[in-house]
Amino acid sequence: MVHVPDLDNDPVELVEAILEGGPAHFPAELRARQVPHTDEKIKVPHLNGYEHFERDPAACPVGVPIVYRWTGRTRVAE
Repeated sequence: MVHVPDLDNDPVELVEAILEGGPAHFPAELRARQVPHTDEKIKVPHLNGYEHFERDPAACPVGVPIVYRWTGRTRVAE
């Protein structure tokens, strides 16, 4: 777990996350990332929209990446 300061100078704990599901063309290098431990949803910019992922409710053992599952896609408003 990594600690980084947020805008209020309080440390934010980052955890390893794995993004599962979604379009086949979603790049592998975007599927592993660090996110704040409190994030339930992740929105990733991709092509002309965003891929949306939600945290898998299954408990994860310490030291194992948290799984976020794809829930859908939205387009960028023009």
